[in-house]
Amino acid sequence: MKLHELSPAEGAVKGSKRIGRGHGSGWGKTAGKGHKGQKARSGGSIRPGFEGGQMPLQRRVPKRGFNNIFAKKIAAINVSALNAFEDGAEVTAEALVEKGIVKGNFDGIKVLANGTLNKKLTVKLAALSEADEKTGAKAEPFSKGAKQKIEAAGGKAEVV
Repeated sequence: MKLHELSPAEGAVKGSKRIGRGHGSGWGKTAGKGHKGQKARSGGSIRPGFEGGQMPLQRRVPKRGFNNIFAKKIAAINVSALNAFEDGAEVTAEALVEKGIVKGNFDGIKVLANGTLNKKLTVKLAALSEADEKTGAKAEPFSKGAKQKIEAAGGKAEVV
């Protein structure tokens, strides 16, 4: 069998509907567009969401809230998730992504105090923001409770 001998199965290919080719075809005269009206005209299409001049739904519905496009996306993980690491391991942002604890694209990681930690780990994470000009304070990657739990288990919580 050669390429030029290939053909589709019987009844698989349907011919296109030829409209506007005389009244004997059944699709003559108005060519399936009915009589008059916007949709019968040439170029007569209406954009999505257009409601014939009525106030469109997206303008009728009240708008609420604010979406800050400059906000930093922070991945929150619990202390209990750190039990996935071996005892004495060094936990970094890259290690958390490798283990699948942090999924997706984030600007920073914050450890929260939910759960218990049974292993001695050194957790090294970057600060979530640069130092504030007035106070010199940085956004910490550990909550106070999380830092206490990591140190209580014999580990270290370091800001890189």
